[in-house]
Formats: sequence, structure tokens, C-alpha cells
Amino acid sequence: MARPEVLNSIKEAEREADEIIADAESDAEERLAEARERADEIRAEAEEEAESEAQERLETAREEIEERREEILESGRADRDELEREARDRVESAVDYAVERFEAAVHDQAEEAVDAQA
Repeated sequence: MARPEVLNSIKEAEREADEIIADAESDAEERLAEARERADEIRAEAEEEAESEAQERLETAREEIEERREEILESGRADRDELEREARDRVESAVDYAVERFEAAVHDQAEEAVDAQA
């Protein structure tokens, strides 16, 4: 091979190598851009899932709190009803006691009045 042909062959090989390198760099940049885009999509999906799960947990917690609240209120109502019943029972007993004492006092006064007249 003559020298000019060798030089042309080398230049052609270098040009082809430069094209291969340029194509590889372009391909690498495209892949990197795609990977970044996919990473952004995955991150966004993960954030959505996390937000959704957090909302579900919050709703579950609210439901549990509401159930517990109702249990506490019902227990409080039952306690109140029991206290009211006991208070009514005590009022009746207190009235009965007061009436008995009043009747006894009236009876004692009546006896004293009878004894005083005799």
C-alpha cells in the first residue's frame, strides 16, 4: 500500500472511531437521561404510595380513636346512670328516714301533750 492510501486509511479509521465514540457518548447521554427520568417516575410513585399509605393509616387511627371515644362515652353514660340510680335510692331512703323521724317527733310531742294534760 502506498503511503497516501495508508494515511487515508488511518484517517478513515480515526473518523470511524470518532463517530463510534460520538455515537456511544450520545447513547450514554440518552440512557442517562432515560434513567434519570425513570428514577424521577419511581420517586414520584413512591411518594404517592407513601402519601396514600399515610392517609390510610391516619384514617384507621381516626376510626380507632372514634371507636375508643364511643366506648369511653358509653362507659361514662353507664356510670352516670348508675350514680343517678344510687342517688335516687338514697333520696328515697333519706325521705323515708325524715318522715319516720318527723312522725316519731310528732308522736313524742303528742305523748308529752297527753301526759301534760293528765
